[in-house]
Amino acid sequence: MKKDIYQNVTDKILSDLDRGELTWLKPWSASHMEGRVVRPLRHNSIPYNGINVLMLWVAIVEAGYTSPFWMTYKQATAHGAQVRKGERGSLVVYANTITKTEETSDGSEEERRIPFMKGYTVFNACQIDGLDTHFYATPEPKAYPSGRIGHAEAFFSATEADLRHGGNSAHYAGTSDHVQMPVFEAFRSPEAYYATLAHELIHWTKHKSRLDRDLGRKRWGDEGYAREELVAELGAAFLCADLMLTPEPEPEHAAYIQSWLKVLKRDKRAIFSAAAHAQRAADYLHSLQPQASEADPVPDAA
Repeated sequence: MKKDIYQNVTDKILSDLDRGELTWLKPWSASHMEGRVVRPLRHNSIPYNGINVLMLWVAIVEAGYTSPFWMTYKQATAHGAQVRKGERGSLVVYANTITKTEETSDGSEEERRIPFMKGYTVFNACQIDGLDTHFYATPEPKAYPSGRIGHAEAFFSATEADLRHGGNSAHYAGTSDHVQMPVFEAFRSPEAYYATLAHELIHWTKHKSRLDRDLGRKRWGDEGYAREELVAELGAAFLCADLMLTPEPEPEHAAYIQSWLKVLKRDKRAIFSAAAHAQRAADYLHSLQPQASEADPVPDAA
């Protein structure tokens, strides 16, 4: 690729972290966003996945767009619409693999899967004239009573995770394979409880009987620990958007930021890898729902 997309995206995340800001929480705190936060949507209403969610959330916050819809210039034209003159598009990436057959030293042939990534430009509906009205509609905010949120309860219950309540710590215990949560009433809001539970259930997916995710953690606070926490952070943000919940910064974030800075400065692909792992974890939890879609997700980023 002509541009180093890995470095460009990583630099943006690093810039936010240097200011103590979490890129994946900015859409919920942006003063100009009037409706509820959702994942960015393609022109056909299919949500973007992985690193593209972060990249387009950043673009929405920085430009003040109110529509969640994005499309290429050609797609806009196919809808009978026109990108306004002078508008600048936003970068998204497509990642997949190709299979190449190569001859080995002994004359035999073997297949090798080669990953690739390509970038393309999309425009927000707010940059396009002549689209159908639903492309410009702001997602309606949701108001919840000060109690349990039914659809969130149903979602997390359907995972059948071993969930235990008590104490003042929220964590996933790998040895016993259970999620520990303080009692519901200990949280400042129902959404804070479910957002925290989303984070811990992303951790729960790493068990060898599920996604078998091992990012190299050897001890608390090391680089592998930081990478797994970044996966849980992004995965929880994806789930909160899907479930119409509002995550909030946690006290632990101040300590995490320094370890995330270290990881991202050392490896420009780390945020892409974390977003991909987070997407797989969120997809796994969605797959446990009674009416889970049988359609394969559209690949976004590796």
